[in-house]
Amino acid sequence: MQPNDVARWLGDNPDFFEQYADELAEIYVPHTHRGQAISLAERQLLTLREKNRSLELRLGDLLQFGEENDHISEKLHQLSVSLMQADDLASMIGTLEYHLQHRFGVPHIALRLWLDSDCNLREFAPVGETVQKLAQNLVSPYCGPYVTDEVLSWFDVEAGTLKSFAQFALRTGGEPFGILVMASEDIERFYPDMGTLYLQRLSDLVSASIRRAVPQFAPDGEPMLLTEEV
Repeated sequence: MQPNDVARWLGDNPDFFEQYADELAEIYVPHTHRGQAISLAERQLLTLREKNRSLELRLGDLLQFGEENDHISEKLHQLSVSLMQADDLASMIGTLEYHLQHRFGVPHIALRLWLDSDCNLREFAPVGETVQKLAQNLVSPYCGPYVTDEVLSWFDVEAGTLKSFAQFALRTGGEPFGILVMASEDIERFYPDMGTLYLQRLSDLVSASIRRAVPQFAPDGEPMLLTEEV
């Protein structure tokens, strides 16, 4: 008979422990850590204590994650209110940068827009076709150590300083009209396996806010993209 067979039989016959309680009390098994023999009842109690400690640790982790999510949700709410109070696009961009840097602790931010607007903000500086294609391919936020050379040139830092990036496209329908990139010197700040739920919500929030601030949108809701004159 194999150990699994014994365990299965005991599970199917729980009365065994009541019928042979005295005999079980005489059984001694090795202590898991001390090496000395203890009774079967003590061993069961030790196992329960270990399981309780494991559950307490898992519960502590869940509570910590819950508190962290609450803090992020509160920061995102504050950003939403502030963006709604912004009077124009310049104020909106300034508000966004302030919240990302001072409330979310993102050290470097770069925003580029390719909308049909007479605005002279740096965010409207021309971008290459590669960046626009990149935005089209960003169906969800990207986190990791790689960005294109053009995107990297948007940051006023020495080459090789930035180690991790988060980037997402700005869109309110099909075609994107911009891209937001966040960068850090910490390689673990934006890592490939991190969750992107809040980044996606930030993308939706910023996209809707910019669409409200820039009236030059087509009637069907699609942005009127800048095109080069031939």
